[in-house]
Amino acid sequence: MTKFKLSMLTLALAAAGTGSMAYAQTTAQAAEEQAKADEQIEVISVTGFRRSLQDSQNIKMFNSSIVEAVSAEDIGKLPDVSIAESLARLPGLTAQRLNGRGQVISIRGLSPDFSTALLNGREQVSSGDNRGVEFDQYPSELLSGVVVYKTPDAALVGQGLSGTADMRLISPLKHGETTVVVNARYEWNQIDALNAGADDNGQRLSISYIDQFADNTIGVALGYANMSNPTQIERFEAWGYADTEDGNKVIGGAKIYANSNLLERDGFIGVFEYKPNADFSTTLDLYYSKFDETQRTSFIEMPLFWGGAELSDAVVENGLVTSGTYSDVKAIVRNHGNFRESDLFSAGWKTEFKLADNWFGTVDVSHSKLDRTDLILESDAGTGTAGSGATDTIQFQMNGKGATFNAGLNYADPSLILLTSPQGWGGDIIPGGQLGYYNSPSITDELNQIRLSAKTLTEHNVFDEVEFGLNVSSREKDKKANEFFLGLPNGATSATIPNVNGTTSLAGFGIPGMVSYDPRELISSGVLELVRNPNADVLIKDWNVQEDVVTAFVKVGINTSIGEIPVTGNFGTQVVHTDQSSYALAASGTGIDVSSFRLEGGDKYWEVLPSMNLSFDLGAGHFVRLGLARTMARARMDQLRASQDYSFNPANNNSQATPENNSPWSATGGNPALKPWLANALDVSYEYYFDDSLGYMSLAAFYKDLETYIYDQATIQDFTGYPSGGITPVINQGVATKPQNGDGGRINGLEFSLSLSGAMVSPMLENFGTILTGSWTDSSIESDPNNPATPLPGLSKRVANVTMYYENGGFAARVSGRYRSEFLGEISGFGSGRDLKMIEAETVVDAQISYNFDEGQFEGLTLLLQANNITDEPFVRTENGQLIEYQRYGRTFMAGLSYKF
Repeated sequence: MTKFKLSMLTLALAAAGTGSMAYAQTTAQAAEEQAKADEQIEVISVTGFRRSLQDSQNIKMFNSSIVEAVSAEDIGKLPDVSIAESLARLPGLTAQRLNGRGQVISIRGLSPDFSTALLNGREQVSSGDNRGVEFDQYPSELLSGVVVYKTPDAALVGQGLSGTADMRLISPLKHGETTVVVNARYEWNQIDALNAGADDNGQRLSISYIDQFADNTIGVALGYANMSNPTQIERFEAWGYADTEDGNKVIGGAKIYANSNLLERDGFIGVFEYKPNADFSTTLDLYYSKFDETQRTSFIEMPLFWGGAELSDAVVENGLVTSGTYSDVKAIVRNHGNFRESDLFSAGWKTEFKLADNWFGTVDVSHSKLDRTDLILESDAGTGTAGSGATDTIQFQMNGKGATFNAGLNYADPSLILLTSPQGWGGDIIPGGQLGYYNSPSITDELNQIRLSAKTLTEHNVFDEVEFGLNVSSREKDKKANEFFLGLPNGATSATIPNVNGTTSLAGFGIPGMVSYDPRELISSGVLELVRNPNADVLIKDWNVQEDVVTAFVKVGINTSIGEIPVTGNFGTQVVHTDQSSYALAASGTGIDVSSFRLEGGDKYWEVLPSMNLSFDLGAGHFVRLGLARTMARARMDQLRASQDYSFNPANNNSQATPENNSPWSATGGNPALKPWLANALDVSYEYYFDDSLGYMSLAAFYKDLETYIYDQATIQDFTGYPSGGITPVINQGVATKPQNGDGGRINGLEFSLSLSGAMVSPMLENFGTILTGSWTDSSIESDPNNPATPLPGLSKRVANVTMYYENGGFAARVSGRYRSEFLGEISGFGSGRDLKMIEAETVVDAQISYNFDEGQFEGLTLLLQANNITDEPFVRTENGQLIEYQRYGRTFMAGLSYKF
């Protein structure tokens, strides 16, 4: 019989995943027996995508927890160019697309709020207002794989409530040979550059060097990855749909966009290992990424029905006006930009040593820090100020991507379009109306950790090891707001546009073009000036949140049998103490009438998190796994802020006022005393691993009982000491709306996965294979009790993935599709705030072919051609059955090569 030989790298990864040294010894014995058996049988060296599948399969099979894994095909080659998209193919996981690429991950129907991302087992900081890590910060070329823990064990510190994604760098000593790999790819999109001066092609470059010295006691791994990723987006957005006099629905206003985005990222890793003997090892790993993103957005905003325009020639179908003509339309020509700079640095130093016979110790110190600055810039133009300038007559036709328009004016004519405020918006600050907005928030997130642990091996006939330890972490996240209105110098209300870059096409929605310019140049040259926004709602955007967390844990390994059935696993508990605090401003009013003062708050609490994982080896490749755990996820950072926007209404300052009704006091804001989300979880999994490493099948069920859920609630607050403008309040209590811990609910589901080699069907199909995954998830949680119909954010009830592949010699081909049903997605709103919007179901299909030269003068060279989003799947958002937003990303292609020395 022919068997696939497990590589030493696979076995090392598998043993590391169990957390059990005794189990690792058992694995080593099995490997030794396998090696002896291999002397009598033919050995087939497995490479490429099938190699990555086998590595992932063995991580799953040998782990005591219920996990999913993605492994690199080779150094510098994960199966997808995006980590998020690789993870989204695993059962129970989904990715949300942002600007056409997968960025954040939902695990088992819960939003990214409930999961945690680790790098080499250490919690990572994040670039947003929340804890959810944006995975595109991490180059896939520099990772050896990712393990997703669906059930935790007591030694897994930094675990999430829904799951934990542990990104792993390569170990140069386990790799065991000198390797240099160079990758280069050229990238382009089927949509040409939409904005004048924008890029429409990019590249990905990476180099990895791995080596060992001093009789394989010193290992070094170095890597660098550069990415320049352009995307073009044709986008339609409706204001909403108004009711006409005859009761039909008609589009009330619209925006038609051309987005040109460029993501540039440089990533560096360094891993340095020293292991002079079996009793001592120390590893220093470093990671740094510089992330620059430029988003250039040109669009025309058309106030239609709700802007006072006149509707005529209406054609109605099924209660919707599908075409017609609007006259007296005063459109706004808008040039926006979003410019982000983000620097992420992580360092970890782990030392493992033998303390005494059967006693082993670990010291792990780590640091993670991120600095991010955004510039979100708006600039407005039009034919004249509010009440002056030419108006337009616009015909519209509704269709599957929103609407197309036929305008009478030429919005690409720089002599017609002026810098001005066509609708007079913001006239209370800028006379005649603001000409745009300048918003530059910044975030600093810093996390320091130290972990001390000890492990002992036992000779007990049930328990094979005991591990206990202490993890201490300190995290501080700080956000600053910096916001201005844009106006013209000396009180002017309009001006010609200097430095016009050219014309941006909006032909996808019927408008040939519009004037395009860079608002940054207008600010730097003094054409536009900044007027600080002094309002209270800006002041409260500054906040600081700090957390000091101490986690004590004990884990007991199990290695026994029930009758003839071997049972392995672990049980244990974590005792977690959290000390959280926040300071920020409480502010009220607008303009010169703003008052503010500093608020502070926080809380301390203990949580006990027991867990148990059992694996029953039924023989012949059959396993049953059971997981029981109490898990938690701390509240979002932006929910923990102490900020408050409060008001005192003198009109209600009378004898009729009560705290609940007609109080002069009211407020909205954060809550630094929030307790975490908590859940009791049950997981059951059946897994069958086919003979000869030809694949596996698994069926899993899970049930999570969330004891609490965080949502905004109206509560009575004491406003004693808050400024009241010199008026003596009749009462000092009023209603404050802020996040609170409320009732939870259940979330449950089923997951299925099948990895199958064609050889199981017929020897003629041995070069073919397929991977199928699917999940169904349901929940009773009301994320907003004030609106029970609102679904749980991030929950797609149905998720499915399919990958079909072919490998023969050096040739490989693969096509993958991932589907998720509709879900409530998290969209970045103005000022990088959080907006929750319903996203329609989508299916994204990718494909690639490659050829690897394994001999001759080109040995080590791989040629690659890849296509992403080959069905041009749009991003669609609806409300009440009507299309609100449509984004088209187009197909993206990559051609490249990889050379391994």
